[in-house]
Amino acid sequence: MHEGKIKPEHLQRKAYVYIRQSSLRQVVEHSESTKRQYDLKGRAMAMGWASDDIVIIDEDLGLSGSGAQWRDGFQYLVSEVGLAKAGAVLALEVSRLARSSSDWHRLLEICAMTETLIVDEDGIYDPRHFNDRFLLGMKGQMSEAELHMLKARLQGGSLNKARRGALQLSLPVGLCYSASGEIVLDPDREVQEAVRRVFSVFAQKGSAGMVVRYFSENNLLFPHRIKGGINKGTIYWRPLLHSCLLKVLHNPRYTGAYIFGRMRVSKNVLTGKTINIKLPQDKWQVFIPAHGQGYITWEEYEANQRRLRANALAFGGDRIAGPPREGTALLQGIIICGKCGKRMTLRYHARKGELVPDYVCQRDGIETSTRSCQHIPGRSIDKVVEKLLIEKLTPESIEVALDVFEEVKQQQENIKKAHRMRMAKLQYEADLSGRQYMNVDPANRLVACTLEKNWNDKLMQLQIATDEYDRKYKNSPLLLNPEIRNQLMGLIKDFSKVWYNPQTPLRDKKRIVRLMIQDVTLIKDKEITIKIRWRGGAHTIMEIPKPLPAPLERMTPEEAVDRIKQLSTNYTAKQIADILNREGYVTGTHQKFGSRNLQYIMSAYGIKSYYGHLQEEGKLTSKEVAKILGICTTTVIDWHRAGLVNGRVANDKGDYLFDLPIDNLPSKRPGEKLYVRKKKVENFVEAPHRV
Repeated sequence: MHEGKIKPEHLQRKAYVYIRQSSLRQVVEHSESTKRQYDLKGRAMAMGWASDDIVIIDEDLGLSGSGAQWRDGFQYLVSEVGLAKAGAVLALEVSRLARSSSDWHRLLEICAMTETLIVDEDGIYDPRHFNDRFLLGMKGQMSEAELHMLKARLQGGSLNKARRGALQLSLPVGLCYSASGEIVLDPDREVQEAVRRVFSVFAQKGSAGMVVRYFSENNLLFPHRIKGGINKGTIYWRPLLHSCLLKVLHNPRYTGAYIFGRMRVSKNVLTGKTINIKLPQDKWQVFIPAHGQGYITWEEYEANQRRLRANALAFGGDRIAGPPREGTALLQGIIICGKCGKRMTLRYHARKGELVPDYVCQRDGIETSTRSCQHIPGRSIDKVVEKLLIEKLTPESIEVALDVFEEVKQQQENIKKAHRMRMAKLQYEADLSGRQYMNVDPANRLVACTLEKNWNDKLMQLQIATDEYDRKYKNSPLLLNPEIRNQLMGLIKDFSKVWYNPQTPLRDKKRIVRLMIQDVTLIKDKEITIKIRWRGGAHTIMEIPKPLPAPLERMTPEEAVDRIKQLSTNYTAKQIADILNREGYVTGTHQKFGSRNLQYIMSAYGIKSYYGHLQEEGKLTSKEVAKILGICTTTVIDWHRAGLVNGRVANDKGDYLFDLPIDNLPSKRPGEKLYVRKKKVENFVEAPHRV
């Protein structure tokens, strides 16, 4: 009955045998099922197809049939059917072809259009016939339902076991399962110390980047566990990466809690790759606190998450808070707008080669294309807070300095301990390699050479670690000596010196500010109101005048202008500048006076120069004197040199202004020298002038 459906036109095309197993484990363990699928080639030959016309498609072995995007073999089969190259498609059962109704019915539609038969263990089907297509559709639905039921059973059993905390899940490095199935700390103390060091340093530094820098600067390594392959579960050491550190800090398993369903697996429709999506805590399927041993408490874990979120906000849309950075703004990240309540951001501008901060509330302005809420110059704010902070730090705070001393000392001891543990492990590995080499049969030269090389490598690693330890800690002991201890104890007394020391990093100053100040609120009105909220809960409110606009801020001081007016009646511009500099006066831009900027100031304030004052007194230029007397300017200058005409230097160029001579002037006689005419000066008044 079934064979009657096979027509000569079907035999003229090729027969395609589709072979698939859902996983590689099934391929290895269920080999009989794979053999049965390959035997379908014999059935195709029995139905009339030649061996050369039978195509085996087995590229999808080890792939799930729940989708078609990642199954190259299935896609190739569909393309061959669509091109009318297939006379029949053979599969052990419908579920081998597809476990998705959409993929299955799409294949049936193409087979019906190209008159392609579908063959399984139960019979031969022609998708063009209603009964056959109806039966195939039912089989496809049952195949998809079967997959759903299998998943439901497996997930239900896993969930039920997880609710008791009995389902063993993959643990992060530093945790492992005991023989009884309990979660315990890794028995390797070096691994324990490395994990503990991560959490302790993060509690001190407050930034993931600073923890990575701490490990790098101190040449500390972090353990990693191989998750697959023949070395699965083996611990290896490498430098701490930022991405790895974030995984450790975000993992709640380090609190000893049992968690199941923290991730939701989503599949990309185009690529077929799975994506892990983190779920909020209220959507976790199972959460059992304090189920096993851990490195931190749940409260410490939540505090770490809050700190990480605050640091991450520095890179978000509002750039809220964030860790202290290198900029000159002292209150970066803790300034709040007193009008809208949002965090204020920073904007720097250069002034005289120095970056000057401005605190700006601009988020709403950017979103709505309107003016900024507030724009406040930051230099005056920082100076007021800085002065107040120094006044608040009294000698009674010496206990804080002692705590810092003990903390630094403990950090240094922890670093030494980590290096000693590393050296102990390298010593053990070297001894083990030595024993293996000693126990080998000398006649087995190939094995002996390999073991000898391994022993030498281990000894070399031990020697490098020992030399590095001696270089760092033998000549430069980590313990603080009494002199440094006394300096730390006097830190508060000399705090102002430390604060104003140019060697003190700006980042450290900001950390000190954040240790004492929670946030600062600014309101700009007729004056700037500063509201400081201290860590202990106290508040300080103060008002400061608004900074002057830039033109007014750069104006020359009034006392300097008055002094210039006094000196301008008797001195030239250069002489006035020298006098002002000696007396300590400066310009509005805090520069020394010079003839050029002094002339600009006098012009701006309408101050007459010494030249102008002399002209008001009736002094004349050489041209004016020459014109009145009917002589040339050279003659006027010669008469001044001879003492016949009085004159004064009127500016920095050396120009003179003269008094108009009235009498006792020599007559003009062509061909006679001046000294000859001077002898005849007594006859000048009586005799008429001859030109």
